[in-house]
Amino acid sequence: MSLKKIFLAFVAISTVSLLLHHGGHLNWTMEGFHLGCPTLRSHPSPGLKSKHTNVAFLKTHKTASTTMQNLLFRFAERNNLTVALPVQSCGHQFCYPRTFTSHFVHPHTLPPNVITSHMRFNRAELRRLMPNDTMYITILREPSSMFESLFSYYNQYCQSFKRVPNGSLEAFLEEPWRYYRPDEKDSMYARNTLTFDLGGDKDRPATDVAYTRAFVAEVERVFSLVMITEHFDESLILLRHLLSWDLDEVLYVKLNMRTPSSKQGLTPGLPAKIRAWNSLDARLYDHFNASLWRRLSVLGTACVAREVRLLRRAQERLMRSCFGGHTPPLRSAAQIKNKDLRPWQPSDKVDIVGYDLQTNLSRGAPSLAQELCLKLIMPEVQYTRVLLRSQSLRYRRGYQQQSQSFQQVMRQVPPRSLQVGKRRSQPPPAPPQGPGSGPGSTSTSTPKHAGGTQGRTTKLGLGSQQTRAS
Repeated sequence: MSLKKIFLAFVAISTVSLLLHHGGHLNWTMEGFHLGCPTLRSHPSPGLKSKHTNVAFLKTHKTASTTMQNLLFRFAERNNLTVALPVQSCGHQFCYPRTFTSHFVHPHTLPPNVITSHMRFNRAELRRLMPNDTMYITILREPSSMFESLFSYYNQYCQSFKRVPNGSLEAFLEEPWRYYRPDEKDSMYARNTLTFDLGGDKDRPATDVAYTRAFVAEVERVFSLVMITEHFDESLILLRHLLSWDLDEVLYVKLNMRTPSSKQGLTPGLPAKIRAWNSLDARLYDHFNASLWRRLSVLGTACVAREVRLLRRAQERLMRSCFGGHTPPLRSAAQIKNKDLRPWQPSDKVDIVGYDLQTNLSRGAPSLAQELCLKLIMPEVQYTRVLLRSQSLRYRRGYQQQSQSFQQVMRQVPPRSLQVGKRRSQPPPAPPQGPGSGPGSTSTSTPKHAGGTQGRTTKLGLGSQQTRAS
């Protein structure tokens, strides 16, 4: 048989093997091809654009950002990336609501590829911390539903909400200035929270149109993608195209949700009052909601709808693999046996539900698959601790390896040559002055960390910070 025939037979066998192995992913490619959609891989293929791995996600409050954070944590672990995490004095957030500084980042999580924990945005500090090609992403939610969630979730922490008789949202909106104190602790939850998280002035008057326009323009300039909670799956499609990620890397389960009994219905007229009170947030949302759909229209309505269906099918397959069916039933914290899966409860007036990983469903699964299922439903606080432990271990191992390598190099150098070199280049040693100063003593210095943040100064200290989830 000629070399040409052997080569052709090899190509044919390899092609069949690839199709059999990735049959499900072939459907993704072919469906997109028939629609004339932009091609995007389900798994890495030679010649395609490489995945973008440097991402800063501004985690805003009550916007499904915890679900997005979990997705980013899993992406980082899957691709062996470093996630910037808060120092212990900051809890699981970067000392929010204080403006972010690199001093809030744990030294064992430097230099980072991904940052996604709660912070008050500070572009200048993040530019010094993150790689130059970092993509900046955030997410916004419709102000009416978001404010109702904030009012419920932080009712026992935010003094502006605690003052309201009977915890009535209607009463607060009738006379917000009667209860609201702009400079008070946790006041950022009571007005224009999105604006505050993005680093803006939450109390700028709605009449200051110039400020609002400039602030919206700045957000648009800095962030490569502003996701919208109400259109989460469509936002993930744009994220995939922007970062060239695999389909499996944007799968998710909804996290940090309240029970229906913990929610207040919005009576007619309340949404308009909420938007008026949070006018800066309303302006932000309206602008970027329209922007999202303009970007989706560029991909094509049919293509976006098809990609959303494929995304949801992939999630169904993941649910069957992890939980034996559809999304696992929501459970109260008391019902969840595994403490690593119990969501944090803000107060006895709000029930945050989570999931439990049933042992009988995952017992026969490989350990890596079990770990994926566990991480998929792990709450923010616990996942942050797990990541910090694993990255600290990796940091220590890397430091030990560097020390061992240095010692090996020194052992390979002949001792006599070192002594000869010293005699030629140095004057005779001075007599010993005390313990440890004899000819057999050595000294070592600790190398500077690669992140290079230890030498920076800031007007903000570390201090203690609340550890509540959001």
